Amino acid sequence: MNIGIDTMGGDFAPLEALRGIKKYLSENSDHSHVRLTLFGDELLLNDIIAAEAIPTDCIQVVATTQVIDMHEHPTKALKEKPHSSIAIGFHHLAKDKTDAFISAGNTGAMLVGALFNLKTIEGILRPVISSIIPKKSGGTGLILDVGLNADCKPEQLNQFATLGAVYARHILEIPDPKVGLINVGEEEGKGNLLTQGTYPLLKANKAIHFIGNIEGRDAFNDKADVMVCDGFTGNIILKLAESIYDIARNEQLENPYLNRFNFEIYGGTPVLGIEKPVIIGHGISKATAFCNMIHVAEKMLQTGVLQKLKEAVQQG
Repeated sequence: MNIGIDTMGGDFAPLEALRGIKKYLSENSDHSHVRLTLFGDELLLNDIIAAEAIPTDCIQVVATTQVIDMHEHPTKALKEKPHSSIAIGFHHLAKDKTDAFISAGNTGAMLVGALFNLKTIEGILRPVISSIIPKKSGGTGLILDVGLNADCKPEQLNQFATLGAVYARHILEIPDPKVGLINVGEEEGKGNLLTQGTYPLLKANKAIHFIGNIEGRDAFNDKADVMVCDGFTGNIILKLAESIYDIARNEQLENPYLNRFNFEIYGGTPVLGIEKPVIIGHGISKATAFCNMIHVAEKMLQTGVLQKLKEAVQQG
């Protein structure tokens, strides 16, 4: 497998991206099955590779001459910077020169690049992005959407549930993931027009184990493994979860559970519903996050989860 990495994206690029690659290689002595294609400033990358003593037996550098900054307009930037690390990275992915692509760069550019350079899985209404939520019991949950689709239809949330259940089963290794609809009450008739219209679809969805509505207080317990909502709601929950770790760190609180809110542990956010793995990292990602993004891409390829997503959607 060949995993493409945008080394120029993120606040600490390219040093932390390369340190993440070094960490990944050091943790995986047998990495003969993986090749890493690095997109970025060739001279700068080679200098860092030499200085950090990073093994080069499975690394290929593809020179790029432009960088899309974090606050640039996504569509405009991709059009005006065809030689950027993100644009070239997606070109390689679309042409089957790589099998997956990860970046901690401009999130909007990554999403636009994924949607316009790659095909969606047949039958997908809208791609979705998901995120890991740590559970108090020590396990992990999945929430989706977390920002790609601020406005949704019931049919889309129903499909998100199917995608989330398949991903949780094969990537998070939860045998029979419980799916819950995030709402303002547990009763079936609760909520706005979106959740009221979604509930009966989830109830009739034979591809998932639907357990009904869940409330905000259930996000961190074991009531549901997969939590479904529109991207507006999900993004607020995600940012709230991220703030918990920031507060704990600022207050110098050492707690095993609170430490699990460190986003770097989970790497990045996969875009589900497109034909190839695309992993989007946080802009402040450091070595651990990059290392774990590679692990996520690797596991997605090894498990064939995208084919399983396709099968689940088409059966539905």
